[in-house]
Amino acid sequence: MAGFVSFVGSGPGDPELLTLKAVDRLKRADAILFDDLSSGPILGHARPGADLVGVGKRAGRPSPRQDHVSRLLVDYARGGGRIVRLKSGDCGVFGRLEEELTALRAEGIDHEIVPGVPSACAAAAAAGLPLTRRLTARRVQFVTGHDVTGELPEEMNLAALADPAACTVVYMGKRTFPKLAALLKAHGLPGTTPALLAEGVSTVDQSLTRTDVDTLAARLSQARSDLPALILYGALAHETGHD
Repeated sequence: MAGFVSFVGSGPGDPELLTLKAVDRLKRADAILFDDLSSGPILGHARPGADLVGVGKRAGRPSPRQDHVSRLLVDYARGGGRIVRLKSGDCGVFGRLEEELTALRAEGIDHEIVPGVPSACAAAAAAGLPLTRRLTARRVQFVTGHDVTGELPEEMNLAALADPAACTVVYMGKRTFPKLAALLKAHGLPGTTPALLAEGVSTVDQSLTRTDVDTLAARLSQARSDLPALILYGALAHETGHD
């Protein structure tokens, strides 16, 4: 009899940001297939004897193919027991969740989705910022900074992304942000628009850099760290003021 799969969002990295349901699923799992950013102290909640299998993908590094990850997940579930697919942040935000759900559904394997704290929310909280503001930012938008080739996606709604009245969060965009910034400016976004580079959010390596779009693009074109990062820009990527 096939097992049961729990897709679990682990949050941005701080184990204290795990939900109670996430901890429960980790403690009861017979096997945990985890992403790189979901490892470390978070796996301390796994029960002794559980299989721990790293299947994470990181930009610019050798990584398992998505079809291999989906097949491995199916194989573990066919073996029975409780399986956790552990993803960083919220597993439904740029986490390749759809491909893995499709693979399980094709095999008739039961599953659930346990949401986690999105990395964007954790980054804003770490910087002491709201993601919305009553008069100046009534819209929040998340966008990925690269496609399956590692390049800036070709089909982007640049008019929406250049809206200075929105709060925009770019996932996985350090390498492509200089190109994105040039496109945004060509669509009317001022280079002086406030920006925040949030690296290693909620971990011991956390670093928050407050700057503007022009300065950040210039910095990232010269040097970048290997820390996972988000970039926030727009109406909220600066010190909180009064409405």
